[in-house]
Amino acid sequence: MKKPKYYFKSKSKFLHDSSTSHVTGETKFIDDIESVKNELIVTIVTSEIAYGEIKTIDFKDALKIDGVESVITAKDIKKNLWGAINQDQPLLADTYVNYVGEPILIFATTNKEIITKVKKSIKIKIKELTPVLTIEQSIKRKDFFDKKTTLRSGDIKASKKNSKNIIKSSFRNGGQEHFYLESHAAIAYPEENGEIIIHSSSQHPTEVQHVVAKALGINFNKVVSTVKRMGGGFGGKESQASHIAALAALIAFKTKRVSRLVLDKDQDMEITGKRHPFKTDYEVGFDDKGKIDFLKANLYADGGSYLDLTPAILQRAMFHIDNAYFLENAEINGYMCKTNYAANTAFRGFGGPQGAAIIEHIIEEISQKLNIDALKVRKLNCYGKKSRNTTHYGQVIKKKLLPEVISKLQKNINYEKITKEINTYNKKSLKGEKSDIRGYALTPCKFGISFTSKFLNQGNALVNIHSDGTIQVSTGATEMGQGVNTKIQLVVCECFGLTPEKVKIMPTSTEKNHNTSATAASSGSDINSKAAELASLKIKERLRKLALFYFQKSKDFEKSFSEFKPSKTNSKLLEEIYFDSGNIYLNKKSKTKKISFNDLVSIAYFNRVSLGDYAFFKTPSIHFDPKTGKGNPFLYYTNGAAFSEVSIDKLTGELKVLKTNIVMDLGRPMIDGIDYGQVAGGFIQSLGWVTSEELVYSPKGKLSTHSPTTYKIPSIGDTPREFTIDFLENDLNIMNVRKSKAVGEPPFLLGLSVFCAIKNALYNLDCDSSTLKIPATSEEILKHIYPEHFNEH
Repeated sequence: MKKPKYYFKSKSKFLHDSSTSHVTGETKFIDDIESVKNELIVTIVTSEIAYGEIKTIDFKDALKIDGVESVITAKDIKKNLWGAINQDQPLLADTYVNYVGEPILIFATTNKEIITKVKKSIKIKIKELTPVLTIEQSIKRKDFFDKKTTLRSGDIKASKKNSKNIIKSSFRNGGQEHFYLESHAAIAYPEENGEIIIHSSSQHPTEVQHVVAKALGINFNKVVSTVKRMGGGFGGKESQASHIAALAALIAFKTKRVSRLVLDKDQDMEITGKRHPFKTDYEVGFDDKGKIDFLKANLYADGGSYLDLTPAILQRAMFHIDNAYFLENAEINGYMCKTNYAANTAFRGFGGPQGAAIIEHIIEEISQKLNIDALKVRKLNCYGKKSRNTTHYGQVIKKKLLPEVISKLQKNINYEKITKEINTYNKKSLKGEKSDIRGYALTPCKFGISFTSKFLNQGNALVNIHSDGTIQVSTGATEMGQGVNTKIQLVVCECFGLTPEKVKIMPTSTEKNHNTSATAASSGSDINSKAAELASLKIKERLRKLALFYFQKSKDFEKSFSEFKPSKTNSKLLEEIYFDSGNIYLNKKSKTKKISFNDLVSIAYFNRVSLGDYAFFKTPSIHFDPKTGKGNPFLYYTNGAAFSEVSIDKLTGELKVLKTNIVMDLGRPMIDGIDYGQVAGGFIQSLGWVTSEELVYSPKGKLSTHSPTTYKIPSIGDTPREFTIDFLENDLNIMNVRKSKAVGEPPFLLGLSVFCAIKNALYNLDCDSSTLKIPATSEEILKHIYPEHFNEH
């Protein structure tokens, strides 16, 4: 096999803030925090039944075991219900259990050795009831969380009458396990006066604070929620970390002892929700060139047993069903199915990948029906610049670079040449000269950036300059490996003309940053960097006035300084004050008059000039009316495109990704090294979703794939043999900090290029790929190569 080729480059001097400590092993996650004297270990006892009525909970024998310090059930909780949107999920099941793995009881011990013995001593009787374990069962029973939601554009009926070609079918995508390296974890520290401090692995410290306070029956101001970092999150710790933190806090509050709750990987996978599986029934009309006339789609999202974030995730799937294509006539209906699985939750892309997967599947189906190269169909339907540029929810796409992104990628790979070579290879394969068949696809992405719930688009920052010229910055952003701390650090450094070691981003804490939103929706860097910049600019303005005063009166400074007041100053002269490389200059051209940043800060301190400030930022110009289904829910869009070539063994169905080339439009990247990492990681995680990460459940709803031995995330051997990433830099995104664009979630959609390449390979093998689902595992591929050998049971 050819040695894999990975092409990355970075120009930035800014390194990920944890890069050194990760490599040296000094990085501390929750369970690395040293235990304290009399600390308790918290364990969860969960349901082994998917749906049933709790009759009795008997833990008398558990309390007799030496080392058991406390047992808590639902009856001991002040407020047992929690939820990100509707508070419908119990912290501990009370009357009914609704999925295998649902927490029923927690107990605290002084050592791990007795945990198994304690679990065996607890007797829980549950009357088993008939669960709902498929989307189809939910649809049949009309067991939905709420009524359907709809987005409409144009005239479906009229366009349907005139469509020359119509496809009516269904498409399915499976769920996905987050598989963060650090499982859910929390340590609760009881304080005096009934207060509590929570350290948790969470994307949303504020929600942790609120859920804990309500569970304990205390005010929010008695809870401090702190997050230094997470060992991965991917959305799985946006809402559901609050649950784990609250359970740890309950024990700490009751016993007045430090309590630690850390899930192992099996427990984590069994207890927590996944990416939402979807079933979509669709009808699409198109002309003989492949131009889409209309699309009608019914999206059924498997929400699991409780609501969690399902409404927002379904809404984004409906927003992103267009991906990069103009849908003049569309009717998109969304349904939230209730099933007896763990409540499904946020996952990188937040419904966007599920929506985009539908239209990319449809594009391939149109291409195959008409026997037209799929890229031609994509470019024909791609959004225009001056016309055909309004989404089905009414947002006009401005400053769009999708055509440029696609063209750059075509040029990078020499599309005509490479596809000709693949087609030549496949002709030999069909003659029996090759053991594999090749497939390819070039798919774009258009991902909207903002929370779709308007009120979440807010953040605040606190910037403090110390008398030695170093700075501490506190924001509501949480670091989960994505590099948000480093981007905030960059913004503050550039504001004051400092090097990275001068600026430190502090752990996120609700006592310093209040009512913050989750670090999610790819907006963590946008919102928090901007808030930090605004706070820095307030301080910088005062320092500019002080520097100008110093330059004007430096000869008799000590005497004149007592007269300094930051009052009205010539604005043109102020604008000339220039911060660079640890110094402040009178102006950018002349380097003769200067003072070091440290000296100016010292002067400011001794003369009572404020060196700290706070700022608030809210994302402008976004709105959406759910009643009309129209609005501008996104501040801007991040664009990209990927070309992937795959090989499928004709005998075994084994898949290899031979090549992936990516072009991303990230505006003006803030730190290209981090952005390259995000693009690569997002794509590979998506690669797992579309090819290998299959969630398997028993007939009674128990997760069978609940460990690294049974659940297959991509390994290095699964990544593309040749993998290149390129950026299309531009200065058009003036509405965002430093003209940058968000990068966390958009590249996830590009994994669909591999799925579409698999469909193309099967088509080249003269196999029907219309029912190919996500994930397209080797077994799933084999079923489509030899359908006669597989019977559905």
